[in-house]
Amino acid sequence: MNKNVVITGTSRGIGYELVALFANKGHNVLALSRNDVPVSGMGISNCHCFPCDITSASDVRRVSEFVKAEWKHVDILINNSGYLVNKPFVNLSHEDFMQSYEVNVFGAISMIKAVLPFMNSEGHVVNISSMGGVQGSAKFPGLAAYSSSKGAIITLTEVLAEEYKEKGPSFNALALGAVQTEMLEEAFPGYKAPVTAQEMAKYIMDFALKGHKYYNGKIMQVSSSTP
Repeated sequence: MNKNVVITGTSRGIGYELVALFANKGHNVLALSRNDVPVSGMGISNCHCFPCDITSASDVRRVSEFVKAEWKHVDILINNSGYLVNKPFVNLSHEDFMQSYEVNVFGAISMIKAVLPFMNSEGHVVNISSMGGVQGSAKFPGLAAYSSSKGAIITLTEVLAEEYKEKGPSFNALALGAVQTEMLEEAFPGYKAPVTAQEMAKYIMDFALKGHKYYNGKIMQVSSSTP
């Protein structure tokens, strides 16, 4: 059965690969990113896209309006958008922290609020976090803003799963390790990850489609190597 899938952060990396994978399987996709050009160039009939800054209330409102007018319901929301800044802590500004949390936490919250009224007990919200946000995992200098925000989305996932466990949807988070994306290259120049963006996207798609049948409120560590 084809699903209605909303994905954020689709202009590059894992998000871009997710759009193609879901659409090629026949699912309906709403692809959201601040720059919609890469996805719009795919020319896929069952993929809708428009520019959406998830930190903008008016942009997020467009998502609700689209779903109400075109789909009526949403099966899967994948909060994939991410903002990474790599600086020594003493050089991280208030704005650096604010931007990290605006995208990685508050943007995801806004998207959940926008889509939740259109989801039922079989719905699945998948929040993409990082191994850097997992308590006890290896931590790296320079990622105080990024990793702490990814830790926040993990706790949010657990709380929402408990709050909605009776009526749904299910909430789970995937804490990713090193994946060969543009964002990884920006954070760790020259590091070569063991997993490609397409490989990770395939894993995320399978989990988004099936994981809610087995998990709720779980933080899955998806990492064979963390830089």
